[in-house]
Amino acid sequence: MNRRTFLRAAAAGWLAPAARPAPAPEFDRNKRRRVGLIGSGWYGKSALLRLIQVAPVEVVSLCDVDRRMLAEAAAIVASRQKSGKKPRTFSDYREMLAQRDLDIVMVSTPDHWHALPMIEAVKAGADVYVEKPISVDVVEGQAMLAAARKYGRVVQVGTQRRSTPHLIDAKREIVDQGKLGQIGHVETYCYYHMRPTANPPDTEPPDYLDYDMWTGPAPLRPYNRLVHPRRWRAFMEYSNGILGDMCIHMLDMVRWMLGLGWPERISSSGGIYVQKGAKANITDTQSATFDYGDLTVVWQHRSWGRAADPDYPWGATIYGEKGTLKLSVYRWDFIPEGKGAPIHRDVVYELDKYPEDRTEKDLERHVAPALRRHMADFLAAIDSRSRPVADIEEGYISTASCILANLSLRLGRTLHWDPKKGHIIGDEEANRLLARRYRSPWVHPDPAAV
Repeated sequence: MNRRTFLRAAAAGWLAPAARPAPAPEFDRNKRRRVGLIGSGWYGKSALLRLIQVAPVEVVSLCDVDRRMLAEAAAIVASRQKSGKKPRTFSDYREMLAQRDLDIVMVSTPDHWHALPMIEAVKAGADVYVEKPISVDVVEGQAMLAAARKYGRVVQVGTQRRSTPHLIDAKREIVDQGKLGQIGHVETYCYYHMRPTANPPDTEPPDYLDYDMWTGPAPLRPYNRLVHPRRWRAFMEYSNGILGDMCIHMLDMVRWMLGLGWPERISSSGGIYVQKGAKANITDTQSATFDYGDLTVVWQHRSWGRAADPDYPWGATIYGEKGTLKLSVYRWDFIPEGKGAPIHRDVVYELDKYPEDRTEKDLERHVAPALRRHMADFLAAIDSRSRPVADIEEGYISTASCILANLSLRLGRTLHWDPKKGHIIGDEEANRLLARRYRSPWVHPDPAAV
């Protein structure tokens, strides 16, 4: 923001003084906690290094099927944790968990590998931080929730919009104060050009990657360089597409802000309309409607073309009778109806307090404060044996809602969800798709038998 824009914004009231920030969650900062990470790639390291920043943890174990990625993670952890020690390294999460010496396990694998390690970690007595979406099918999520409750473990999901400081302020200052009035409609959206458009040939996997173990319970596709690292989200075999990657964040944020549970009806349409030459098999265009009866939450993504609002290429807009609230990871804007000045807030970086954020490779610097607060909330819940802000049940609801939207697209019809019975009402074909087939020898988790 330049000086002229700043002065104009101040005069209009957009930069009104913020309310007192919500206090950070409190936890025992002297307690030593032993941590293990499964999946040491981009976001695994990002989340783990934020945990190291907020608490005196000792990272004792790392696990990954990519030897190069694992070695890089071990080196950076040793350089950042207080002891300076390199963690033990494993290529199989089962061997790591068999040591039964971890207080916290972080699961930051590709989505198709979330369920089994998370369930085994709670069985081994650890509290768990698992990335979103928690699963790639609905029954996996049901089994994960059942396991967390059965073994009495705290499980935090990586839906860190619930811990994003400026979004917490928006909830407290605008939503909770009733400044929107009656809310009847929400739009969520993503217009990032995030879907790969290349079509490289399949090849043999690199010698540093155990591709069979990487694939695990998913279908065994020929190896392609688009799959690893990071672009596996472009394939439905390993993910829930852009809904599972980006919609879940915004849907979960809206659910948290407005106190929403399960939608009653879910519908979706879309397909690959523009980027037909790409190897990716996720949609490049999709809309979904989450119907809450007296409120609809609508999602739209396009991985091509222009954003509807360049200032909000990924975000949510909440429409109320008294005003409109626009929200993103970078900012928020409240525009009142009638009299009253608009209010604007930006993300608050913490680069002076955490200077290592300035140089850390691939770190989303605007997300770092949210990750730190999310970790603090997780640790506070562990200390009190309570449920964290992004408890596994909340992650299950948001994840399953996105999966059901993809099923609606696949089947071409609206789905009616029964949250008590955990199935789709009057649609046996759809219910058969709630659990995917696992590749042998991996066995799909059963919620009744975890």
